[in-house]
Amino acid sequence: MRFVPIKTEEAQAVLSLHRAWELLVAERIALSNQIRGLLGEFGIAVATGTARLRKAVVELQAGERALPLLARETIIELYERMIWLDNKAIEYERKISAIASQSEAAKRLMKIEGIGPITATALVASVGDGKLFRNGREFAAWLGLTPKQNSSGGKSRLGGITKRGDVRLRTLLIHGTRSAMRSMTDKVDRKSRWVIELQRRSCSPVAAVALAARNARIIWAMLVRGTEYQAKSLAG
Repeated sequence: MRFVPIKTEEAQAVLSLHRAWELLVAERIALSNQIRGLLGEFGIAVATGTARLRKAVVELQAGERALPLLARETIIELYERMIWLDNKAIEYERKISAIASQSEAAKRLMKIEGIGPITATALVASVGDGKLFRNGREFAAWLGLTPKQNSSGGKSRLGGITKRGDVRLRTLLIHGTRSAMRSMTDKVDRKSRWVIELQRRSCSPVAAVALAARNARIIWAMLVRGTEYQAKSLAG
C-alpha cells in the first residue's frame, strides 16, 4: 500500500477548514440530541428534524409548554448555541464552496453524481493529482473500498470492504453515492441501470459502496489524466 505524500501548506489549510466544519456539525448534532433528551424527560417528544425541534423550542419560548423556569432557560440557551453552530457551519460550507469554485480539479470532480464541494475539495487536498497511485484499484484500496478476500479450502471468496485507509474520504464518497442513487431510479443511462440492477440483486447499502468504489476509480483517472467526467461511463 502506498502512502499519500506530505501535503502542501495550502492543502493542509483546506483540510483544517474541513476538520473545523466537521467539529461544528458534530457538536450541533450532539446538542440537538441533548435538547431532545431534556424535552423528553418532561414528557415532550420531538421527532427527528431541525424544523420539528425549532417548533418545540418556539412553543417553549412562547410559554405554550409548561416547564420549570430553570429547565426552560437551560433548553433555550442550548438551542441558541445550536443555532450559532448551525450558522457557523453554513459559513464554513460557503468558504469550502468558494475554494471548490477556484479549483479546476474540484470543479471537474463535482460533475460526478454525488460529489459536491466538500467531497471534491477534500479529495484534491488529500491526494493532489493522484499520481502516487498506480491505478484506480490501488486508489480504491487506499480508501478501503475494495472487498476482502477470504481463502478456504483452496477457494477464494470476496467479503465486505476492507474499511482501511482514509475513513473520512470513504465516508464522504459513500454518503454521496447514497444521495445520488435516489435520483437514478427513473434514469436509463448505463451507470444508472447498473446501480438499479445491483440494488435489485443485493441491497441499497451494498450498491452504494459498489458505486463509491467505481467512482473512486473514475476520480483517480480524472485526477491523473486531467480529463472531464463522462456521465455514461462506468470505466475508470
